[in-house]
Amino acid sequence: MSQPDVLIVGLSHRTASLDVRESVAFADDQIDDVNRRLRALDGIDEAAVVCTCNRVEVVSSTRHEPAAAAAGIADFLRHARTIPGADLAPHLYQYWGREAVRHLFRVASSLDSMVVGEPQILGQLKQFYARAAGAGTTGTVLHRWFHKAFSVAKRVRSETGIAGRAVSVSSAAVELATDIFDHLAGKTAMLIGTGKMGALTARHLMASGVGTLIATNRTFERAVDVAREFHATPVPFEQFPKYLPMADIVIGCAAAGEPVLVESQVQEALRERKGRPMFCIDLSVPRSFDPRINDLGNVYLYDIDDLSQVAADNLGERAREAEKAEAIVVEEVEAFYRWLGHLEVVPTIVALRDKIDAIRRAELQKTLNQLKDLGPRERELLDVMTTAIVNKILHAPIARLKQQDHRAETFYLDAARRLFDLEDPEDS
Repeated sequence: MSQPDVLIVGLSHRTASLDVRESVAFADDQIDDVNRRLRALDGIDEAAVVCTCNRVEVVSSTRHEPAAAAAGIADFLRHARTIPGADLAPHLYQYWGREAVRHLFRVASSLDSMVVGEPQILGQLKQFYARAAGAGTTGTVLHRWFHKAFSVAKRVRSETGIAGRAVSVSSAAVELATDIFDHLAGKTAMLIGTGKMGALTARHLMASGVGTLIATNRTFERAVDVAREFHATPVPFEQFPKYLPMADIVIGCAAAGEPVLVESQVQEALRERKGRPMFCIDLSVPRSFDPRINDLGNVYLYDIDDLSQVAADNLGERAREAEKAEAIVVEEVEAFYRWLGHLEVVPTIVALRDKIDAIRRAELQKTLNQLKDLGPRERELLDVMTTAIVNKILHAPIARLKQQDHRAETFYLDAARRLFDLEDPEDS
């Protein structure tokens, strides 16, 4: 039995275009079979495939030459490609050893994501690990490696601000509203336009705890659909000005090509609101809110350029926090690699303990056979005493074996086997 190592072979948004990633991606009902086929490859001890819209990766362990094992996985992915065309090789990366450990920790911590700090990848990793465990293709190494990656991701989130600020325009809009009103509980938001951007904004609003959501759209059925999904109140498009005075927040997502919210409508709403402020966000391109609305008192109007800058600033802040996260990852890589290195010495330590304890028990039994007058209590004390002597003698040698670096000099390991005439782990 040789030293276990870890490796990752795959491709991601950093190395392959969407059409290449799609050609390698596995459908959900293929994952279990793919895991079993990967586990059956020569030199692969454990395997788990991770397949998201941004990456297809095989996480595995081997006790053979990592380069040969990685080549086998690369061949598997090449043959799995559904769209014929150019060679897949330029898009594939292969990591083993510390680089593989670091890569998985960075992926779990969303440092390798398209949007650094996004939380979805951690949940996806947990799902794919669970699938592999359920298929029986994981063991001691991958179990420990994945769970360590999950704990590293948790540490990164708790010790850095990597996920602290919004980086999409829609989430930045809701974050800005939260900053202005302190909180959105009890506030009423009106969504003008319920297309894709509108639905995304509605999701962020509800997640931020907005009190009431009013949805309107030129196609009323679409407003009803979004209202049903987010427990909002749908209103016909031509009637939305009547509901405007209720709205503390007005978000425009209508690609109308002309203003759908004009100065006079907001002025009338402000009179009915008796001066209470309104926050207006125009996410439409071209703009659908009359810019002169911003000239009114107690009205705060932001357009998509303002929010894009907010999102870009937040992205810059995340990048700065990512530097702290990288330092955590480096620290945790070394901790995991020390554990991996200990796996090599475990068989020798077990064999050493078994051999010495067998000698102890044999000699103890000889002694007890000559002391037939001893009672149960005395016999128990002799057993405890001899066990304690063995433990104290073995403590220093075992500690020395555990301290040797992964893949470093194996002098102590070989010496222990020779000095105590232990069976070679390769033959066990």
